[in-house]
Amino acid sequence: MISYNPKDWIIFIFRFHKADTFRKLFTLMIVIGLYSAGVAYLEIEYWNLPDDSHVKNISMMHGMLGFVISLLLVFRTNTAYDRWWEGRKLWGGLVNNSRNLAIKLNAILDDEKDKSFFRTMIPNYASILNKHLKDEETGKQLSEAISIFEDHHTHRPNQVAKMMFLKINDLYKNNKITGDQLIIINSEIQSFTDICGACERIKNTPIPYSYSVFLKKFIFFYVMTLPFGYVFNLGYYVVPVVVFIFYVLASLELIAEEIEEPFGHDDNDLPTRKIAENIKKHVEELL
Repeated sequence: MISYNPKDWIIFIFRFHKADTFRKLFTLMIVIGLYSAGVAYLEIEYWNLPDDSHVKNISMMHGMLGFVISLLLVFRTNTAYDRWWEGRKLWGGLVNNSRNLAIKLNAILDDEKDKSFFRTMIPNYASILNKHLKDEETGKQLSEAISIFEDHHTHRPNQVAKMMFLKINDLYKNNKITGDQLIIINSEIQSFTDICGACERIKNTPIPYSYSVFLKKFIFFYVMTLPFGYVFNLGYYVVPVVVFIFYVLASLELIAEEIEEPFGHDDNDLPTRKIAENIKKHVEELL
C-alpha cells in the first residue's frame, strides 16, 4: 500500500508511479489516437456529408449513453471500494482480537512456557493468514512445533487456530484456567476463523464475469464511435479529446479491478504484512 500525504496536490499531478493507469493504458491510448485521427481524416477530407446527415447527429447518442456509463462506473468503483474497505475492517478486527487475547492470557496464565506458546502462535496466525491470502508458501512461517503442515493442501490458518484451541483446552483440563476463563477467551479464538473465512469470501468471489465483460465492451464501443460524432464540431482536435475520454473511463475500470481484491501485491492493496508485523510487536509487548 502506498503511503502519501493527501495534501500534496502538485506531487500527485506531475508524479507517475508504476501502478499509474497512464502507464498501463499508454499503448491503447496511442492506438485509439491513431484510430481517431484516421476517422477524422476520412470524414474531413473524403466524406462530404450533407448538413442533415444522421451521422452528424450521433453525438446526441453519446450524450445519452454518457449518463448511463457514468452510473455503471460509479456502481463499479463503489462496489470495489466496499470490498477493499471490508478487508481493512477485517484485518483491523484481527489486530484488536489478537491484542485482547494477549491481554487476557497475560492476566490468566502463570506458567512462562504457556505464555511463550501464545506469544508465538498469535502472531503466527496473522502472518500465515497474510501468506494464505496471497497464495504464498507458508511452511517457512511455521515453527518446528507445527512442522507437520508441510502438505501444500493443508489449510494452515485453520491448523494454527486448532492448535491454539487445543492448547487452551489442555490448560482447562489441567486446571490452569477455569471454565469461566475458557468462556472469556473463546470469542477471540473463534474470531480468528471468522475473519479468515470473511477474507476468503472477498478473495474468492470476484465481480460477476458477465458484468465485468459488459462494462469493458460498453467502454470500448462508446469510445470507438466518439470520433464519428464529434469530428464535425472539433475537427482534428477530436483526437486528444477521444484519447482523454478513453483514459478517464478505462482508468476507473482499472482502479476498480485493482482494489476489488485487496490481498494481493498491487501498490494499492492492503498492507497485510505490515499489519501482521505490528500484531507480533504488540503481542510480544503484552505477553
